[in-house]
Amino acid sequence: MKKIVTIAGTRPQLVKIAAVSHILRQSFHEVLVNTGQHYDYNLAGVFFDELNIPKPDYDLGIGSDTHGRQTGKMLIAAEEVVEKEQPDAILVYGDTNSTLAGALVASKLHIPLIHIEAGLRSYNKLMPEEINRIMTDHVSDLLFTPTEVAVRNLQNEGITKGVFTVGDVMYDAVLNNMERAEQKYNLADLGLTPKEYYLGTIHRPDNTDSKEVLTAILTSFSKLKEAIYLPLHPRTKKKVEQFGLGHILEQAKNIKIVEPVSYLEMLLLEKNAKGIITDSGGIQKEAYFMKVPCITLRTQTEWVETVETGWNQLVDPLVTDLANILQKTQNGQPIDNIYGDGNAATRITKILEQEI
Repeated sequence: MKKIVTIAGTRPQLVKIAAVSHILRQSFHEVLVNTGQHYDYNLAGVFFDELNIPKPDYDLGIGSDTHGRQTGKMLIAAEEVVEKEQPDAILVYGDTNSTLAGALVASKLHIPLIHIEAGLRSYNKLMPEEINRIMTDHVSDLLFTPTEVAVRNLQNEGITKGVFTVGDVMYDAVLNNMERAEQKYNLADLGLTPKEYYLGTIHRPDNTDSKEVLTAILTSFSKLKEAIYLPLHPRTKKKVEQFGLGHILEQAKNIKIVEPVSYLEMLLLEKNAKGIITDSGGIQKEAYFMKVPCITLRTQTEWVETVETGWNQLVDPLVTDLANILQKTQNGQPIDNIYGDGNAATRITKILEQEI
């Protein structure tokens, strides 16, 4: 049985592993390497428990740092693992520093690289994720794209070999886990009523690391007539304290601050929200899967299909009044199977059986 080393380390990547690994392992010996990029238990550790993700064979424990230092530490540690394991291929997901580290290890050691969620582009190179995904795609041997738009992005950069459109593994994950989410959690226990609250998430540096931008976002939240349920990311919590913005949250009676929630709890919150306000790439897609209107606090997105179909609207938090936007928000027009049919993991495994 051929061996694949999977390198990952963030919360969204763990969701994708949960969708793929149990199928992949029917045909391959998978060695799972957790870089520890998301080191908070509420952000990552609970996912292993809740989603029955295989225990990592290696836990690198890298933790938080600047982009350069974090990626460098991952590169050193992951290279040692790969040299020991001698895999037939290395598999990475998405666009994080863990992704880039795995891609560089594969490239330097001349090991075939598999990139799941290839071909995404926001066309904003100020975003570290954009650099990570571009560099990873250009050294990958097998590129699994979620949509035809992603295929065209790769073609525009001269990448045509080894490209396969398989659908989105995050859609697999949602279909696999929604029933479990509804069995485990109850909105009433959270003090919420379906379609009578907005779900908010903020974590990207563009929104959290500027006092002006973060103030604008929290002030916009506080002006909403409806309740907004806000699981507070550790980065955001730290910046709220650093910038002295706690008074905005304390005075806003409509904002309910909670600790980061598990994946299953987030699915339930997304499905029953009146709308979602986020800067997360993954949550934009999940909002589309649930057919819940989404406001994205960014000026670009790699998930252009969600905008084109009208389910997602990009908003600059410095120049837009959220309350006014939400009053005008309408449901979009779904396009069936835009992200596949929920069997991406099976397609990926079958292709790998032929290609590796």
